[in-house]
Amino acid sequence: MPGTIWKWIFFNAFVLIMLALDLGVFHRKSHTVRIKEALAWSAVWIALALAYNVGIYYWMDHQKALEFLTGYLIEKSLSVDNLFVFLLLFRYFRVPGDLQHTVLFWGIIGALIMRAIFIAAGVTLITQFEWIIYVFGAILVYSGIKMAFQHEAEVHPERNPVLKLFRKCMPVTTEYVGKKFVILRDGRRFATPLLVVLIVVETTDLIFAVDSIPAVLAISRDPFIVYTSNVFAILGLRALYFALAGVMNVFHLLHYGLSLILVFVGTKMILSAWHIKIPIGIALGVVAGVLVLSVIASLIWPAKTNGDSKN
Repeated sequence: MPGTIWKWIFFNAFVLIMLALDLGVFHRKSHTVRIKEALAWSAVWIALALAYNVGIYYWMDHQKALEFLTGYLIEKSLSVDNLFVFLLLFRYFRVPGDLQHTVLFWGIIGALIMRAIFIAAGVTLITQFEWIIYVFGAILVYSGIKMAFQHEAEVHPERNPVLKLFRKCMPVTTEYVGKKFVILRDGRRFATPLLVVLIVVETTDLIFAVDSIPAVLAISRDPFIVYTSNVFAILGLRALYFALAGVMNVFHLLHYGLSLILVFVGTKMILSAWHIKIPIGIALGVVAGVLVLSVIASLIWPAKTNGDSKN
C-alpha cells in the first residue's frame, strides 16, 4: 500500500512541475505559438511518455507496459480528432492566437481533474457491478458507429446548457481583455469571452471523456495505468494542437479509423465479460495498425476541395 501511494504522489508531483514550467517559464508571456515551437514541445511530450513506458516495463512488467502504450495510443488518437472541434471553437469565438494557449492550458487542468474523477468512478463501477462492462462496451460500439457516419465536425456553443446558465448568472464583455477571465467594471464583475471559451472547452471535453475513459478501461483495469496514459495524452494536447492546426484537414480519414478502434475496444470489453480475452499485444497491433492505415489512406486519397468538386 505505501508503495502504491508513493507512485501516485511522485507522478502527480511530476505533472505539477511540468505544468508550472510550462505556464510560469516557457509561456509566461502571451504569444502566438509557432509550428516550430509546437513540434519541439510535441516531441518532448511524446519522448517523456515513451520514456515513462520503458520505466513501467522495468519497474512493473511487460503486460503493464503494453497496456499503457495501447491506452496512450488510443487517447492520443482520440485527442487528434477532438482537436478539430477545438479549432472550430476558436474560430467561432475568434480567439486571438496569443490567447489560445491560455485557454488550452487551463482547459487541460480542468480535464485532468475531470478525467481523474471519471476514472475513479469507472473503476469503482466495474469492480462493484460487473454488468456495467456491457454498458461501457455498448457506449463504445455506439460511439464508433456514430463517428463513422459523422462526416463533418460541427460546433453549436449557443446550445450548450452550461453556457446558457452561466450567461444568465454573470454578464459577459464583448471584447477580450488580455489573459483575464474576469474583470471589475463600474463596481460589477464581468466575465470576458475568454472565460466563455474555457467553459465551452471544459464541457466539450466532458463529452469526450464519455468515449475515451471506457476505451482505456477496455484495455486496462489498473487505475494507475489508465490515469497515467490519459495524463500523458492530455499534457501533449496543447503542443499537438498548434503543431497540427494548419494541417488537420489532411487527416480527413482518421475519424473512420477511430470509429473502427472504438468498435473494436468496445467489443473487446464486452467479450471480456464473457471471459473471452483478446491479448493486449493483439489489441496494440490492431490500434496501431488502424491508425497507420488511416493516416496513409488520408495521404493517398486527399480530401476534395470545393475547387476539385467543380472540375
